[in-house]
Amino acid sequence: MSLSSTRSSDSTSRRRKTAEQSQDPSCVLDPQTSYNHEEIHDGSQETQQPDASHTPSPHHSSCPAAACASRHVCEESWEEIQSKRTIRVENEVEANKLVNNYRFGFRKWKSHVTARPFEERSDVVKELYSELNVIKPHSGPGHFITCGNLAYVLLFGWWISLAYFLVGILMFITVIGLPYGKLCWKLCCYFLWPFGNTIHEIGATLWRCCEEAPDCECSLETVEDSSSVLLPSATEGPAPEVPERPPRAPYWHRLSTYIWLLLGFPPLAVVHSLVCFVSWILVFTIPVAKMSAQTVGVILLLPPEDVLLSSSSHRKHQGYETRALLCCYHAANWYYYKYTVDGINVFAVNLLPIVIVALVVGYIDRENQFASSDVKFATAISSIIPLSYYIGMGIASIAAQSNFAVGAVVNATFGSITELTFYITALLRGHRAANPCLQEVVKAALTGTLLGCILFIPGICMIIGGLKHSEQRFNSRSAGVSSALLFISVGGVFAPTLFSKAYGNLVCDACTNATGGNGSSNASGPFVCHNCHYDLKNGTLFRDHIQPLVYTVSALLPTAYIIGLIFTLKTHSHIYNIHVGEGQEIGHQGTVVHWSRWRSLLILIAATVLTSACADLATEHIQPILNQPNVSQYFIGVTVLAMIPEIPEIVNGIQFALQNNISLSLEVGSCIAVQVCMLQIPILVFFNAFCDVGFVLLFSDQHLWASIFSVILVNYIFMDGKSDYFQGTALVVVYLILLALYYFAPSPSGC
Repeated sequence: MSLSSTRSSDSTSRRRKTAEQSQDPSCVLDPQTSYNHEEIHDGSQETQQPDASHTPSPHHSSCPAAACASRHVCEESWEEIQSKRTIRVENEVEANKLVNNYRFGFRKWKSHVTARPFEERSDVVKELYSELNVIKPHSGPGHFITCGNLAYVLLFGWWISLAYFLVGILMFITVIGLPYGKLCWKLCCYFLWPFGNTIHEIGATLWRCCEEAPDCECSLETVEDSSSVLLPSATEGPAPEVPERPPRAPYWHRLSTYIWLLLGFPPLAVVHSLVCFVSWILVFTIPVAKMSAQTVGVILLLPPEDVLLSSSSHRKHQGYETRALLCCYHAANWYYYKYTVDGINVFAVNLLPIVIVALVVGYIDRENQFASSDVKFATAISSIIPLSYYIGMGIASIAAQSNFAVGAVVNATFGSITELTFYITALLRGHRAANPCLQEVVKAALTGTLLGCILFIPGICMIIGGLKHSEQRFNSRSAGVSSALLFISVGGVFAPTLFSKAYGNLVCDACTNATGGNGSSNASGPFVCHNCHYDLKNGTLFRDHIQPLVYTVSALLPTAYIIGLIFTLKTHSHIYNIHVGEGQEIGHQGTVVHWSRWRSLLILIAATVLTSACADLATEHIQPILNQPNVSQYFIGVTVLAMIPEIPEIVNGIQFALQNNISLSLEVGSCIAVQVCMLQIPILVFFNAFCDVGFVLLFSDQHLWASIFSVILVNYIFMDGKSDYFQGTALVVVYLILLALYYFAPSPSGC
């Protein structure tokens, strides 16, 4: 923004102010409107004063926040600033990803595609990735009595200690393994309550390191307890006169070593492996997993005389050099939900074994001897959650490292692959089995995705964001573009249905006279007709009129999608006005990308193949669920099949809302809804044209009116450019009401 334009806007604002407003021109900046450096910020950097101590005059006040002393005073200034969005990022790759995220047509993925410099992370994040060999200052033993530590004792501590106690007895029985028996009994007490206590490595091992390699990192200087919190503890030094260690046989020349490796180490390795697996799956207890891994990989393989245990009250080890190997202070940490493995969120890593279980059980146990169809369906449909995460991360990685054209092609190709794979697989299986019910389930899933993305995702984001921030604002003009596309989408998709109802012939399977009995009839009495529907295929209406209309709409909707991209990205990109903030060092220097382009492409292809296999298993074992007498097939389609693939998107939307970036939260839902109508449905129509699977673009009345009402409602709520938890509650309640309608609806014909 140039200086002249800034002055012009300031003068315009001054002319618009009334006398009453000029008496109260102050506006307080809401601290909740500030974001992290990787998020999109409302407000331009150029509107900020370079000197923080500068106090604006009453005639030149700026109001870049939503929380003002007087809301109507700042309304016009907010509308001016709201259209300017500045991205604060560390490098050009992340800037590309965030720009593409906010632009229409790209799915919103929260995770970073580059590895952020570890030294620039917060202390909380550094703590997550640090090894458990850091000696920290603490106030006393009572400091470690926390809910997480007590839960450790109940879940893990007592039986780990019992295992060490029994193995210690076994080592005492062998006599030769006496040193290891003593070590096991010491570790028995340690693992019952390890918090604040430390396991050290001492003895000739480190001395030999220093003698043979003088440049190795070992020190003989004394280190106090107040070691750096986030740096590994240095070696603790000896006394000036160090007594000589008694001579001993090398580690691999001892008979006790082999007794230990044959009898003692294996059961303890099994115990710690089980603890490591369980605590890793629980995520928040990952410190326990690190502690077990360090014990099995290092401590239990050391000579017993080189392992020294010290309590929190005794840190001095006179006579020998020591190095801290294990010191744990807390068994649980809430912030481990942020933990990533090679850029992959820990929850996505933990859910990946479900894919393997689904494939193994589904394709090996064909006779349902070990698992029922319900279990196979549940595992197959649940495996789509981590696969959709990997597909989204692959799309984001390629788009962030490429130009927009490549990113757009990859997004259009793989963005809806999860849902399309399931829909096409279900249609093929239903056509081969002559089961029209699966076609109705696919239509219900399409409608359910549309309703969930229009109502539930924005609603839940508004509720959670509104509970943290009293009122959130978004760019109403950019939201208007998405709203217009939603109207076009719904109007185009349901146009053949409205056409068929206007010109189709209503046919009923059976009509009986309500007052007649025993086959008699009364012409003057009312008639009751059963299974009435519009006869389309027996006449020329469908072949000559409706089918050409379907193909026309299916060609126009992708065209509207492309025009929307051109509008928002080229001709009217100023609506979003996204740019990288000035004064930041943006470049590829030092940028480490988690997934390269080729690796991302391979992961995309692999995830797509696995998704196809899991979708095939889900459709194969869905029939017992569809046969449930108390649940409508409509309800199964609009809930389970529609919303499970969108769970990663829901989580991302909630994270954006919590960071006061409600604009991206709303774009998450509208983007998916537009893609369903403008890409997924036309693809299914053209697939049916080349491979006739019986997919007809004619929806039931419930799908029709629920979708139209939802689009009208969400456009009404988005009109003012503001959101709060009440508006979100309204959307969620309407969504739940529609789900209740589907739950109690009778089963569709053919099911």
